[in-house]
Amino acid sequence: MKQPSTPDSQGFLPATHQVVLRYHLAWKQRQLEDILALYHPDIAYHDFLQNRVFHHGQLRDYVLSSLPQGEAERLEHIDRIRVDGDTAFIQYQLVLQGGKGLVCFHSSEAITVRDGLIWQVREYATLQQGPQGQGRPASQQPLQKLGLSARQLGRMADELHGYFRQARPYLQADCNLAAVAAATGYSRNQLSYLLNQVLGQSFYGYVNQARLQHVLDHLPASGKIRMDELAFAAGFNSLSVFYRCFRQHTGLSPAAWLRRFPRGHAATTGADPAA
Repeated sequence: MKQPSTPDSQGFLPATHQVVLRYHLAWKQRQLEDILALYHPDIAYHDFLQNRVFHHGQLRDYVLSSLPQGEAERLEHIDRIRVDGDTAFIQYQLVLQGGKGLVCFHSSEAITVRDGLIWQVREYATLQQGPQGQGRPASQQPLQKLGLSARQLGRMADELHGYFRQARPYLQADCNLAAVAAATGYSRNQLSYLLNQVLGQSFYGYVNQARLQHVLDHLPASGKIRMDELAFAAGFNSLSVFYRCFRQHTGLSPAAWLRRFPRGHAATTGADPAA
């Protein structure tokens, strides 16, 4: 086996730093092939949030499913790369677009380099709830049991939003978590974790918000408006739930809303899952 280059007086291996810097930049720039090219054939990738170990043949699918998606998601390097012998330590935040603004994961990795390639990764991640990661960290244990990585939650959120936009399951009064899970290919527990821990909503809160936005999007430009008819057509099966949801998201009653906004006025609740 080729021996690593000699460290300097502070234990710094230039080759280790260069490999890990290239690796971090490839993740940041979403360059799948460049990431894979840096993995040693005998790599062991420990994802402690999932409590799983991935080897070389499993990493293409893992990395592909984990890369940031879209403009809202990004990797932010929050500390310089620190090197001790053949191991480097990096810290970063992964920012995701959540239902109530930005949500981020604080992650750290210990990366060991051998033969100029990444031989071992030990990744730790903590969900920081709230905009810009404010608030107390969420429990990690459920996510370990669900077999999801921090990055995969971003794609999961996109797919859930896309399903609601395209299929509009909320229009059915009996829309439930089991049906949405079956349609999206995720388990009920995975969807519940995404909604509760990342998007900060219950399932029925998410569904009713989509129904409310549907009502606002379909206010007629003229003629008498029957809010109860619109509510039932949008999937609400209780007017009391509709009125409570309306006030919660707009701050107004339906009657006050109609007085303030003209018919046909483009309206939004501000955080709509199905817009």
